[in-house]
Amino acid sequence: MYLKQLALLCLTLGSTCAFAPQPHCAFTARPATPLFASEEVEELEMDTEDRMGKSVESAKQNLGTIRTGRASAQILDRVKVDYYGAETPVNQLAGISVPSAQQLTVDPYDKSVIGDIERAIIDADIGLTPMNDGNVIRLNIPALTEDRRKEMLKMCKAIGEEGKVAIRNIRRSSVDAVKKIEKSGDISEDEMKDAQESIQKMTDAKIKEIDEFVAKKEKDVMTV
Repeated sequence: MYLKQLALLCLTLGSTCAFAPQPHCAFTARPATPLFASEEVEELEMDTEDRMGKSVESAKQNLGTIRTGRASAQILDRVKVDYYGAETPVNQLAGISVPSAQQLTVDPYDKSVIGDIERAIIDADIGLTPMNDGNVIRLNIPALTEDRRKEMLKMCKAIGEEGKVAIRNIRRSSVDAVKKIEKSGDISEDEMKDAQESIQKMTDAKIKEIDEFVAKKEKDVMTV
């Protein structure tokens, strides 16, 4: 009697239960699918693009530190000064100007650290000898020899390759993450393939950017 009443209750509610003859209803159990799976993949793609962009910017900055036969403030970008115990970029401690195509001047805001800046420039091993008159530091940019230009070209290629390796590593980790999401059943195989294709397009675009930066820098190095 009790079982008949329970079955009748299930039918009244439109539910599926062990005692109800209806196979489908509003309460039928469905596979558990996260409501925000697509948002998770979208966030992953955004994060991937952001990290790849930072790798491109890092490569660009490193290429900027390679000096050519002309003066450029970017040459000093990787010079760090020990300023009260903190490694501080020299461009935050001094005004850097380019008075001519063959010279840079570094004018410290705090003259008491001019010696520290001078030592930092020497330690950075950028191939320039600072001239300190107690007020400003002058850096003369010598003309590049043919051998030195070849060395610079190798450095350009090495920096470019390092940047591209970083981007490929980001692609691999992102693709692995998408595969895990698909394996868990949160997204379909087609959605996984779409995400992988999107990540590959980002990879190709960022690598192309690096190749363009390297080619431009190589042209600058070879320009006499």
